[in-house]
Amino acid sequence: MGDVRFGVDDLGRLRFAVSPLWETVAALRAAADPGGHALHLPWLKRVLTLPRPVEALDAAVPAPRCPLAEVEEELAAYEGPAATARALTDWWRAAVRPHWPRIRAVLEADLAHRTRQLSEDGIQEVLTGLHPGLRRTGDRLSSPDLPAGELALDGGGITLAPSVFATRCVLLPGRPGTPPCLVYPARAVGTLWERGGDGGDGLARLLGRSRAGLLAGTSAPATTTALAARSGLTPGAVSQHLTVLRDAGLVTGHRYRREVYYRASELGLALLAGAGTAGPTGTTGAVGAVGAVGSAEAVETARG
Repeated sequence: MGDVRFGVDDLGRLRFAVSPLWETVAALRAAADPGGHALHLPWLKRVLTLPRPVEALDAAVPAPRCPLAEVEEELAAYEGPAATARALTDWWRAAVRPHWPRIRAVLEADLAHRTRQLSEDGIQEVLTGLHPGLRRTGDRLSSPDLPAGELALDGGGITLAPSVFATRCVLLPGRPGTPPCLVYPARAVGTLWERGGDGGDGLARLLGRSRAGLLAGTSAPATTTALAARSGLTPGAVSQHLTVLRDAGLVTGHRYRREVYYRASELGLALLAGAGTAGPTGTTGAVGAVGAVGSAEAVETARG
């Protein structure tokens, strides 16, 4: 059992980040233990034939310095052996980079959820909601996954980083000028390797195949870039389709830093539920939802 001890200043210096270097190491560990990562089976089938650099399995990844670092930046700051850095670079290029837009979309959707939760429910809900094994008592955050002993933050704060390959919480050590980082399993990892659906034949006839697929892709928050990567459409085409879906009341957009995240509205989720491409929501009845969409001109122009 390990503890992280917070002070008042630490709670005000909570940061969120995405670490592609950590995801690279975690992906390598997942490939070395496929039985423990069944959610990633579609990805594992693609990468298990690739050479795996065993010397990089135990690479000590430092805490990320900035919220949305590029892997090249993190590798440049990596203080491990040069041979390990080269092995990680090769593994990144072969196994992770081809899927990074999809992975990053899930990570950024998790960050959007946590920051919204922070503003609405407070730090207590954020910290205890990261993983079932985490417990906060007074000024301490405890977990059997953390290193034994106590880590006092001493006013420097802490970074929280979601991971699609993590199955438990991991504490990355800080460096001068960089606080430690708590890596935790990201939300909605089960959607990571889903193929972009066509939204069902009926929904595709109503909206057009491309728009139906994009609507299905917004059942969790996603950016234009992420939707383009999943659908194979250009970002410009995705943006045009999203504008129509938003004007029809089927998706909503919320800005987080430099990007806008789109998510299906209650109406959009009801349509997806009726088409069999999303779970039921508080709004039921696809027929009523279709009637609320409005005229055919609002959703049918420029079919994809």
